[in-house]
Amino acid sequence: MKTILTDVHTHTKFSPDGRSDIGDMLKAALKKGAAYYGISEHFDYDYKVDRIAFYGGAEASYTDAEAYFSRAREWKRQYEGKMEVLVGGEFGYTDNPAAAPLYRALIEVYSPDFIVNSVHTNGVLDYSDPEGFLDKNGKLKDKREIYSQYLARVKNSVEAPYDYDIIGHFTYCMRCAPYEDKRLRYADYSTEIDAILRRIIERGKILEVNSSSYGAPCDFLPDEDILGRYYELGGRRVSFASDAHDVSRVLDKREKVVDALKKIGFSCVTVPRRGEYISVEL
Repeated sequence: MKTILTDVHTHTKFSPDGRSDIGDMLKAALKKGAAYYGISEHFDYDYKVDRIAFYGGAEASYTDAEAYFSRAREWKRQYEGKMEVLVGGEFGYTDNPAAAPLYRALIEVYSPDFIVNSVHTNGVLDYSDPEGFLDKNGKLKDKREIYSQYLARVKNSVEAPYDYDIIGHFTYCMRCAPYEDKRLRYADYSTEIDAILRRIIERGKILEVNSSSYGAPCDFLPDEDILGRYYELGGRRVSFASDAHDVSRVLDKREKVVDALKKIGFSCVTVPRRGEYISVEL
């Protein structure tokens, strides 16, 4: 039986940090055997409303929604019968309520096939910015303080006041954390993590397994201890995401993720498509 490959959460040059053209990304996905391929360009209205310096201080630059959805849907039609292209978006969550109407308006106008809901910032800086881990005197803050703050924002993001399908790259905060031991372990934050996982399950959302783990002390986010706990609690909806920003990373580390999921007990990944959740056997 042929294995059905999925990769839901990728970026192209339509995103400010994307490095490959959409046509090249789709060609690479088809060549590697993807059956479902989800594009999720950045809509970082968290940066906009919180006035955060964009990607390391660069001038703010946002995905052109009209250009992206129009062009991506042309490609979607071209790939019909060969690979299902899902035209979605990644929404940067913020506690600032000013972002929600911007996201709801985008959903109303463009009707994305799926939405990844991700926490990238602490409300002031992206967790990829080393300054975000320092106090006003330049001293490194306590790891528990930073990680607890991050987990609180993820918990809030599960209740986001707009439609979404996937909780993206959970434990993102540890990728660039400047601690000797940067791992975010379930055992150290079990109460906070359980609260997040239970709400993901209760709300029927999907927990993403993201193989873009550079800088993190694991091959994918979240790590196996958290995925195992999610399964114990009854969570079954997981999606695979390479979070590729160029052709070299399409479907990257999928086999490692699949092996880990099977070991835990998962038998399927979930693909969101305009409100429908498709179970695809691993």
